[in-house]
Amino acid sequence: MKNAELHVISTGKQEPQKLAEIVGQIHPYIDAIHIREKAKTANEIYEMVNLLTDHNVPLSKIIINDRVDVAIVSKVAGVQLAYHSLPVDIVKKQFTSLRVGCSVHSIDEGQTAQELGADYVIFGHVFPTQSKPGLVSKGLNQLELLAHHVSIPVVAIGGIKSTNIRGVIDAGAQGIAVMSGVLEAENPLSAVKEYYQNLST
Repeated sequence: MKNAELHVISTGKQEPQKLAEIVGQIHPYIDAIHIREKAKTANEIYEMVNLLTDHNVPLSKIIINDRVDVAIVSKVAGVQLAYHSLPVDIVKKQFTSLRVGCSVHSIDEGQTAQELGADYVIFGHVFPTQSKPGLVSKGLNQLELLAHHVSIPVVAIGGIKSTNIRGVIDAGAQGIAVMSGVLEAENPLSAVKEYYQNLST
């Protein structure tokens, strides 16, 4: 499982300075930090990128959700697109330097994202999670089906803990994404190391 990626996604609830301090500690163990801040302006997100780099987080590990403009201006690695974002194919055509991910919730959406040129998809939520109360989780079977129906990497999200990583990877995911499991942990560095070690064994 050593080639599986570990993505950490901001919760939208932490102060930028606190987030930057945590990511400054954990970035050696992760492949990407997603700035997912729906309530923040473009300028506030841009400032968050600067805070992260001030804490020695490489631009090559930073992905911005939705805001293609900020991703380009700040020269980060990529952008994560949702159903309401700009179309994947337009972004890929206009901004060839960006790694473009797409958030999907079904096999059809995953196949469409691949056809449009997405570099990877984030699929979920795989397990029940506090961030999606009342919504039925997709489960490992749906994850496995999606992984079989696309050739681009599938990154699984939703309720993933160090104890269930093996099942997720065995189902075909080529990475996992976590939010509160790391960022709201009592000891984020210890938590991320546990995820990292479970992905590497």
